[in-house]
Parts: sequence; C-alpha cells; structure tokens
Amino acid sequence: MIFKRRKRSLESDELRLFLLYTSKVDEPGGKVTSKVYDIIRKADEKVVGRCDIRFGPVSELYYLGNIGYAIYPPYRGHRYAAKATELMFEVAKGAKVKELIITCNPDNIPSRKTCEILGCELKAIVDVPLNHPLIEQGDYQKCIYIKKLEEL
Repeated sequence: MIFKRRKRSLESDELRLFLLYTSKVDEPGGKVTSKVYDIIRKADEKVVGRCDIRFGPVSELYYLGNIGYAIYPPYRGHRYAAKATELMFEVAKGAKVKELIITCNPDNIPSRKTCEILGCELKAIVDVPLNHPLIEQGDYQKCIYIKKLEEL
C-alpha cells in the first residue's frame, strides 16, 4: 500500500483521511490530543465513515483506546475501518508511538475482526469501571487489543 501525506489528509490507493479537527483536553491523568478524520472513498469522493486517533497517557486511554472508527451502514463490509486504521498507524509512527491500544465491545464482531485483520493482539476483556464515562453509553466491558508498531 502506498501512503501519501498532505497537510490535512492521508491517502492510500483507495481511501483519503481528511483531517476535520484536532482537540486537546486536560484529563486527570494528563493531556489527551485527538485528531478526527472523515474517511473518504476516493473512487467517488463519498464520506464512508469517520475515525480518530488519540494520544495521551495510557491511564486515560486504556478503555477508550488510541484509535476509534465508525463506518456508516451503507458502506460496511469493505474493510474500510481496517484500511483507515492502517493510515492512522502511519500518523502514530510519525509521532514516534511504538504501541497502540484499540478497544471494542466484546459483542462487536466486526470491530473484533478488524483488529484481527490488523494483526492486533487481544490482551484482555475487562470490565469498565463504574465511574468511567463509557458506562453512560452502556459500555460495561471492553476488549483490549494491542498493536505494536515497531513490527510495521
């Protein structure tokens, strides 16, 4: 796969990630920076989903993960989440990150398959602490996957 980096986007042969915004939030464990992208299918310029990459202390990102993605229903089944995540791996390597956490709910089979396609290792399935904000959205457990970037 060929990766190109432009000021506000990353590209592969099939997809372009267009940077929508960057945010920085002070959390109790330290500052968390997020970069949020639209996932654009280059063949027809359709926005097929959204993804983000988060940098910050492991204590703040353990349950949320460093990477998140959502593919809109009409575009699912084409491995766009995995392809977009590969582009975000390039962002992480550029930031000198050696290991990423990707999380999903245990019943989210498509996300679990995405992590497996990407060569992530399932470290654990853990209970989310009752005081964590994820509980408010009904997330009581998380699969914790690890991707070592030095392998890439």
